[in-house]
Amino acid sequence: MDTADSARPQLKIRSVALDTGRENVVVISRRSKALRPEVFRGFSRVELRCNSRTLLATLLITDDDALVGPDEIGLSEPALRRFAEPAGTLATVSPATSPDSMEAVRAKIRGETLSDQAIAAVIEDLTHYRYSDMEIAAFLIGSASFMTSGELLALTRAMANAGTQLKWPDPIVVDKHCIGGIPGNRTSMVVVPIVAAHGLTIPKTSSRAITSPAGTADTMEVLARVNVGAEEMKSIVAACNGCLIWGGHVNLSPADDILISVERPLSLDTREQMVASIMSKKLAAGSTHLLLDLPVGPTAKLTSGAEAMRLRKLFEFVGDRFGIAVEVITTDGRQPIGNGIGPVLEARDVMAVLGNEPQAPADLREKSLRLAAHLLEYDPKLRGGAGYNRARDLLDSGAALKQMQKIIDAQGPPECRSELGDLAFDVRAASDGVVSAIDCLRLNRLARTAGAPVNKGAGIRLFKKIGDRVDQGEPLYRVFTCDPSEHDLAAAAAGADNGYALAGKPNGRP
Repeated sequence: MDTADSARPQLKIRSVALDTGRENVVVISRRSKALRPEVFRGFSRVELRCNSRTLLATLLITDDDALVGPDEIGLSEPALRRFAEPAGTLATVSPATSPDSMEAVRAKIRGETLSDQAIAAVIEDLTHYRYSDMEIAAFLIGSASFMTSGELLALTRAMANAGTQLKWPDPIVVDKHCIGGIPGNRTSMVVVPIVAAHGLTIPKTSSRAITSPAGTADTMEVLARVNVGAEEMKSIVAACNGCLIWGGHVNLSPADDILISVERPLSLDTREQMVASIMSKKLAAGSTHLLLDLPVGPTAKLTSGAEAMRLRKLFEFVGDRFGIAVEVITTDGRQPIGNGIGPVLEARDVMAVLGNEPQAPADLREKSLRLAAHLLEYDPKLRGGAGYNRARDLLDSGAALKQMQKIIDAQGPPECRSELGDLAFDVRAASDGVVSAIDCLRLNRLARTAGAPVNKGAGIRLFKKIGDRVDQGEPLYRVFTCDPSEHDLAAAAAGADNGYALAGKPNGRP
């Protein structure tokens, strides 16, 4: 410890059972000798130092000596994990100012254009947890006002460079991505085994749900382990041509997960930030060819063809600059895809499609085949226009199912139990009619209220889609829950607005 550190107050590290998410939080006793009001007045953050390690953290004060004693500093679980020093170790404590890169955030709020270096500095500090949630929100709001094409490229590059960079021996590495918002749209889990069975490399890293009832990683976790590191991922892909894992464990574009977790509660979903988010992960993943699915519908993220075209041009612009061949297609986003919403129900849909079961959802099968066809045609050995027939042959023959089982075996058994919720209720039609509209956003929220994706067995089983005739009292869908309180909340939410419109009668009301 250097002379300067020895002159600073020292406190003994103590673990405090607080899960503070992204944010580093420390707790000090109000009677602490280190906490002199004249020193800490005006500072909400402190800097910890120990054995050349440093940590910036938000400061909380407690009057409970049983929680933290006068000679201790309590570290929340994330802070203790990142600081990587054991409990009982002495650490120096001093007031901390915001990182230097915060000046760039202030400049962005003032409407200035940031340099590549300034954006890289912001992402560097953000990735190393030097920003509070408030400071992250300030950056997002400032960037949401406007972002130049140069800033978009700089942000994409900085986010990709902040984490793991994957390289593959194959000249063609394909990937697909959907911008989300459509319940049950679990096409990746059908597309990946089809494409891998053909022989193309498709190392699929996926996210967990943030505001939806299931991400691809949440659903795949019902079938196999998804917490796979970079080296193990490479081994799986070498053996299976593909994988379906959680990108967060591979540390691809870690800044993206931090930004999204603050962005979504603020409903900040700007097109430029979305493009930087997606493209930074594909760049870090080593993708050479990317297929993007943009669903368009009244309650989808994109509500018009004009919005989709603008977003397509942004994706193509970034792809061109970074050498990724980008193909963008718009798809029907008027209603959910498949029969199930929620991890267990969506996994059942996927396996039914792969197994060519009679009750398999035809819309999930058909959309997956169309997406797989686009990816297969990146293979120079395949004749133009032959992609769809090849995808269908691989699915119908059972080759895709066999490849999926190979991927499941390689990734290993799931690390959590996943059973369908044992509490359920039906939501019934209030009148006779024809289903004229389904609110995707409403059903997403309802499935989350029921407990998905935290409870993987929670969710919604759909019985009716747009164009289906229903009689009064006939079930529109069934809601599954795992907890009595969530059951009651979901029932109340469905009663207030069931998300269905029947023959012009909104929300199924008479």
